[in-house]
Amino acid sequence: MDKESLKQALERLHRDLADSTEVDPELKELLGTLDKDIQQLLEDDSAGHAHGLVERAESVAARFRADHPRLEPIFREVIDTLGRIGV
Repeated sequence: MDKESLKQALERLHRDLADSTEVDPELKELLGTLDKDIQQLLEDDSAGHAHGLVERAESVAARFRADHPRLEPIFREVIDTLGRIGV
């Protein structure tokens, strides 16, 4: 169930990012890389994809808190769900 919650949170984040013109290209690139790693984790549960994932997600979340407070709660949900699935 938590993996499904993670997928839903990622989908909401993508929708909100697509609707937002305020997210800079560098942050979008960081999110793209993070999203790719999360998607790989969801597909194969490989610990290799999880290495450093939460730390990188926390780093990106810090930028969201400062620059995009409207989007940060959704990103926080992604991080919390990663914790619940043991990443």
